[in-house]
Amino acid sequence: MQRASRLTRELLLLATEPPPGITCWQNGQLNDLRAQIIGGADTPYEKGIFNLEIIVPERYPFEPPKIRFLTPIYHPNIDSAGRICLDVLKLPPKGAWRPSLNISTLLTSIQLLMAEPNPDDPLMADISSEYKYNKQLFLLNAREWTEKYAGQ
Repeated sequence: MQRASRLTRELLLLATEPPPGITCWQNGQLNDLRAQIIGGADTPYEKGIFNLEIIVPERYPFEPPKIRFLTPIYHPNIDSAGRICLDVLKLPPKGAWRPSLNISTLLTSIQLLMAEPNPDDPLMADISSEYKYNKQLFLLNAREWTEKYAGQ
């Protein structure tokens, strides 16, 4: 019951006061959500529309939602299955999830990760080394993928 009322509140807040460039909605059941993040200005993802799947576990908010990209994205911290390497998406001791966080905060953190990749904690080693040692090539590839997969 606690999960349902909290999710309802969070979705209402996301609908009435969404973070800039982020939308989130229910996809049938309350525990199955979808979100869209618009790639930030001055990033290789600019103007791209990226779809995400959010599965909310039974134990939410004591366990973080499972979030993954449905839109392919060229990024050192996001793998080909759309899984995201981000501390707030994992439980302690390895992660930084806390029940005080919410879906809006997580989506904003993912948006920030898109703008500022963390090449020192990669899911995609080859993209990470490209980001570190050949940034121009990384930017080119990321823009190409954005146009190909996330273009309107």
